[in-house]
Amino acid sequence: MINPSAHGWVEKFFFEQNSKKNGVIDDAKSFYESTRETGFLFGYTTHFVTEIPIDSNGWTTSEFSKIALLNTLFGIYQLSEKNRNQELFIAKCVDFYKELHPKKTGLLEVILPTDSPANKLEKIISSRIQTNNNIISKNFSHILTNALLFIDVLAFKKYLETEDISTKYFKKAEEIIVNVVTLALKTKEIKTKYDDLLQKLFETSVRYSKFSNSGKTNSLEELNFSYIKDDFEKFYLIDIAGMAMWNDAKIENTEKDFLYFLAEKLNVSRDLVNKSVEDMDAFLSNNKKEIPYFNYSNPVKHFYDQTTHNVQTLITRNKGRLYTEISQSKELMLLLTQSTVRELNSEEKKKVKTQLLDICKTIPSLTIFLVPGGSLLLPILIKFIPQLLPSAFNENLNKEK
Repeated sequence: MINPSAHGWVEKFFFEQNSKKNGVIDDAKSFYESTRETGFLFGYTTHFVTEIPIDSNGWTTSEFSKIALLNTLFGIYQLSEKNRNQELFIAKCVDFYKELHPKKTGLLEVILPTDSPANKLEKIISSRIQTNNNIISKNFSHILTNALLFIDVLAFKKYLETEDISTKYFKKAEEIIVNVVTLALKTKEIKTKYDDLLQKLFETSVRYSKFSNSGKTNSLEELNFSYIKDDFEKFYLIDIAGMAMWNDAKIENTEKDFLYFLAEKLNVSRDLVNKSVEDMDAFLSNNKKEIPYFNYSNPVKHFYDQTTHNVQTLITRNKGRLYTEISQSKELMLLLTQSTVRELNSEEKKKVKTQLLDICKTIPSLTIFLVPGGSLLLPILIKFIPQLLPSAFNENLNKEK
């Protein structure tokens, strides 16, 4: 099983996917539609387009996004270069991101000269992924999403075709996408509480552009689509516009007319719009409860719920070691046991936090609790600790008379 948060996950991915039975991806339209069905285009990946299934049980959002980005980039490479050579692919990816981010831009500062190409790509992909996992060290006013991560894939496709790329490509793509999303939201017959949030999600997701009300257009006629030439760019723009209008769980006739007019401006058929709406409706209907922007209008609550999930994942992965460490501290074990039946006083809570921080130092993957501000996560950790204790300690679980 791959662990996308541990060193060597890129090489492990290709080791598991290295089969002579795997053919080279050569159907661009089918590949795009399959990628759309995974949710990667919408910023929420549920599975991957691979011939050999990937066990993703217990993964965090960022781990899904890492593999999704790597796998989709590899698919684009196969479509362009007509081979599955992983060494050449990794080299191309690293060169692409280096071209995109020259020295002293910050992105590549973590890469060491001694790093292997695969290790370099791991670090680059990790730096590209945006989630709320580390929002404690970020500004709470920024709600980050991976909905625009597919632009990396579009840029890589262009790079493979031209051997050249610049931030100008991203800037133009982001400007067009955010403007189309804004116009799509204006088209909605029924406004919902999520519309403003969705707008902010997209605007805070951009990496190369800044937006103001004065810079936005009032109609599709005012937008210059001459920059959008690739089929994948056109398909993606229609998908993103459709997702923006779907957030009330349906697309009205006027909203579909907007998509048809957008398709006309992009010179693509109405059949592609219908397929986009059909696939999007199926995916979002099945996953609406799990996609953050459909469920959170409060960024602080979003942070807490997302972090709770991630801490629970960390605890599950380290359950054995954590229980062993806790068992060796009699006072901590006693206090945690008592916390299942009564409220601890302030002094007892302080002791629990201090001793838990000491334990976190011995388990590398729990170092998130040691970074500045990490103590704010301790209540979440404590919330799950009683679940690790033997059931005999919890009278509420004892049903015998």
